[in-house]
Order: sequence, then structure tokens, then C-alpha cells
Amino acid sequence: MTTFAAKALAAALLLCATSALPAQDWAVKRLDASPRHHEYVTLKAAGHDVQAFVAYPEVKSKATSIVLIPEIFGLSGWAKSMADDLAAAGYVVIAPDVLTGKGPNGGGTDSYPSQDQVTKAVSGLPNDEVMADLDAAADYVRTLPASNGKFASVGFCWGGGKSFAFATHRGDLSAAFVFYGPPPSDADMAHISAPVFGFYGGNDARIDATIPATTEAMKAARKRYEPVTYDGAGHGFMRAGVDPSNTVEANKTAREQGFARLTTELAKIGKAPAGKTSGTVTRSHRGALVAKQTSVRCHDTAMTGM
Repeated sequence: MTTFAAKALAAALLLCATSALPAQDWAVKRLDASPRHHEYVTLKAAGHDVQAFVAYPEVKSKATSIVLIPEIFGLSGWAKSMADDLAAAGYVVIAPDVLTGKGPNGGGTDSYPSQDQVTKAVSGLPNDEVMADLDAAADYVRTLPASNGKFASVGFCWGGGKSFAFATHRGDLSAAFVFYGPPPSDADMAHISAPVFGFYGGNDARIDATIPATTEAMKAARKRYEPVTYDGAGHGFMRAGVDPSNTVEANKTAREQGFARLTTELAKIGKAPAGKTSGTVTRSHRGALVAKQTSVRCHDTAMTGM
């Protein structure tokens, strides 16, 4: 990893870890009100157990699968609610708890007494271990009877960076969706075969500073990378945009537009013939600039969330 990328990653983790996170009772209530089927499964990953949350869509045909990689806050109420939102859009979603067995008395995310301890535990996870957890989740969800065999990764903040990293690791990935996460090293980008779609808040200078270099590095590697920046939105807008306590209208608009873009691209995976959803198409920065011009503009530059 380059020095610049390493500093960006450290800054992103610091931003996540030092920001306040509400109790998320609102997210739990949204999840409890869902009519969709949810379940927990225990997977084997490189010799250890990983508990994962699975949400199923209410559809007639087999669906594309999603490996959802949560924020640095672990498998929180919002992460599970976000999985349910994607299930409502027609996808089979699995969200692994990367802290399985690491908490007090061998528990997972819910066993930690404070959010600060969760963020420290997640930020200290070895990348190889995280990739093994994601492999186990992907292997499980893509072979479910309800799945069509195609799968994508969708990650947020810390999980956004891991979604990008998963694209360097997993050759059969159909697409990687990176929400305000740091990039992998330039060298690792050479191993990417799937398209990478980036989603960024305009008021997120720490992460946004990585976009130009990432764009150039992906272009040099002849990989497809399509970043979009939502003006006026802060880091964590996919959560903040549905949080009732959020007061930044740009976060709500970015959440709506980001979710629409995400599901539009996911739908293309299900329609494409096998092997046609990945690619090494070179993209210039012009695509990102055009997208930015169509994003929301808001004079309120306050940030909520992470």
C-alpha cells in the first residue's frame, strides 16, 4: 500500500472510531417490522466460526446475491436493516459478523460493552482473516437454492474499503460497490476483474482525497472504476440518510440516489450472461465529474453519523 493510501486508511478508521453512533433503536424497529425472512447461520472460515445474518427477498425467481460488509461498527442494527432493504429490492443478502468469537465470553459484535471497543476490535482485524470471512459468506450465499450463482460485494466505511479489497481477492465477483471506503494498493488493483463502483459524500475530505489517485491507478491498470460524489453529503450518508435524527437534507438525498444507483447496477448483474458483468474497461475521470454535476447540492455542510 502506498504511503498516501495508508494515511488515508488510518484517517478513515480514526474518523469512524471517534464519531458518535446512536443506539440505532430506529434501525432495529425497521428490521422488526420487515415481512421478509431473516436467519442467522454459522459458517466455517479458515478454521474459525463466523456468524452471519441472511435476509431473503420475496421473489419468484432465483436472485443475485450480495455479501454486505458493515461499517467499522460491526454487525449493527443498521447493517442488518440495510441488508433487509436490499432484500426488499430483490436480492439474497448475507452480512457476516467479523467479530464472531472475539468479544467477551466468545461473543460477537453484540457482546462488546461499548461502541468504542467494537471499533477498536474491527480496526485491528488482519486483512487475510477478513477476506477468509468474506469468502465463507460468498461461498455460502451464492450456492443457496434461492441464488442464481452471481454475487456482488457491498461495503460501507471500513466495509467499503474491504469491498474494494475483496475485488482484488475474489476473481468470480460480479461487481464491488464501495461506499466511502479507502482503496487498496496500486499493485493489488492489478488483480481486479470486476467493475468497481464508488459512492462518496462531498463533505468527506479524508476519503475524497483518495479518489483522484484511485482513478488514475485504476485507469493505468485498465480496470473499470466509476466514482460518484454526492455534494453536501457527509461520511456515512447511507446510514445518516435514514436516521430520524439526521438534519442534513443532502444525506437523505444522497442515500436515495445512492441506493437507486446501487440497485440499478445490481439489476444489470442479474440480466447479464455469465462472465459479462466484470471487465477491464478503462474509465476516464470524466465519468465521475459528470456524475458529480447531477448530484445534490446543499448549502448546509454539517455532518452527521460517522
